[in-house]
Amino acid sequence: MKQHHFPQGLVIAAPRSGSGKTMLTLGLMRALRRMGVLVAGAKNGPDYIDPALHEAATGRASYNLDSYAMPAALLAALARAAGSDDALVLCEGSMGLFDGIAAPSGESGASADLAALFGWPVLLVLDVKGQAQTAAAIAQGCRTYDPRIRIGGIILNNVASERHRRLIAGAIEELDIPVLGSLPRDAAMSWPERHLGLVQASETENLDAKLEILADFIAANVDLAALCDLARSAPDDMVLEPRMLAPPGQRIAIARDAAFSFLYPHVLLGWRQAGAEFSFFSPLADEAPPQACDFCWLPGGYPEFHAGRIAAASAFLAGLSRFAMEGDAKGIHGECGGYMVLGESLTDAAGTTHRMAGLLSHGCSFEKRRLHLGYRTALLDREGPLGRAGSLLRGHEFHYATVTQPGDDAPFAQVKDAQGGAAHSGGRRGPVSGTFFHLLAPAFSVEAS
Repeated sequence: MKQHHFPQGLVIAAPRSGSGKTMLTLGLMRALRRMGVLVAGAKNGPDYIDPALHEAATGRASYNLDSYAMPAALLAALARAAGSDDALVLCEGSMGLFDGIAAPSGESGASADLAALFGWPVLLVLDVKGQAQTAAAIAQGCRTYDPRIRIGGIILNNVASERHRRLIAGAIEELDIPVLGSLPRDAAMSWPERHLGLVQASETENLDAKLEILADFIAANVDLAALCDLARSAPDDMVLEPRMLAPPGQRIAIARDAAFSFLYPHVLLGWRQAGAEFSFFSPLADEAPPQACDFCWLPGGYPEFHAGRIAAASAFLAGLSRFAMEGDAKGIHGECGGYMVLGESLTDAAGTTHRMAGLLSHGCSFEKRRLHLGYRTALLDREGPLGRAGSLLRGHEFHYATVTQPGDDAPFAQVKDAQGGAAHSGGRRGPVSGTFFHLLAPAFSVEAS
């Protein structure tokens, strides 16, 4: 077993979603980078969009850290990869600080789990619109609720005036919790959104200029030196024995464009470390998967916004079919959006139905949206490129599409939600498979347990 120096970091969290975590995180990253601080990002939980924005702000890869889906050794390895070269890791939380699933301590997926595991203090963002000294009660509740963690400092957001700031900061500082910043209401703290969250980094117009404006705003209203002094790490080196997802092939063709963009950075990292090679192609540019590859991966994304272009991409669809017909030596897997494209049809928001690849027999619709959200476990019934029979995979499902034509394919796996209830099983036909959930990490082998 190897031991490694563990990076210093902070967990940027809040009592609830919508408090300003992402904008604060991005502004801090860019502002610290401009000061010459080597800064890196990480994201609690299964989110594709924020890590790409982190990378744009820092110039370094940002990895997802999920205490439900990932064992402690894998979490530590990914945190260390993010913070290599002694970079300061700013880990953006998700939802509220303690929000997760009902699970044993340290395995709920909550942001607090990462703060406890890594020894990283929490920088708590409080949206104080419509309140004053009550914000101190919320800060005190967050400090005492979980004895595993430490609230290292507070950032106030949506402050209306200097009087407003003094009332709140005075009450919080009486609790001996430092207030490290106060953010007035400002358009710099807004960002364009769509139905799965913020607009992606690759689609955000003038992204670098927006990050610079955000950094100016944060630098003017946050004590950056005190924030850097707050960062800490676990007192002892952490033992790393990570299990990452094995690559499904040696040479992997990966769809990558505005319709296929949701692939966790840590998945690519694990595949690359295992010796896999990648060839990226764009279905929207009517590019086929390179035939020199032995596996094709269709990530999730927004195919529902590009269904007409995909249906008209004849070279892409013909290339997929050729890839699937070359026998057991090759395979195709689609996640969420990729799974929808592998089916017979996809109906867009306007109600227009577009023919898809037809390599699986289901049909999907985005016309009547219904949210499907939550953790998933998948038990593989047979050996394939994603694991041996009896292997258990953990992942996450987040989409608004519905299955309107179930098809007659064999199930991809026995899929359950975090409470043990049955979830959509996906499909498998010959070398082609697909599922609505996105893989996060291998859990364990049922046969070996």
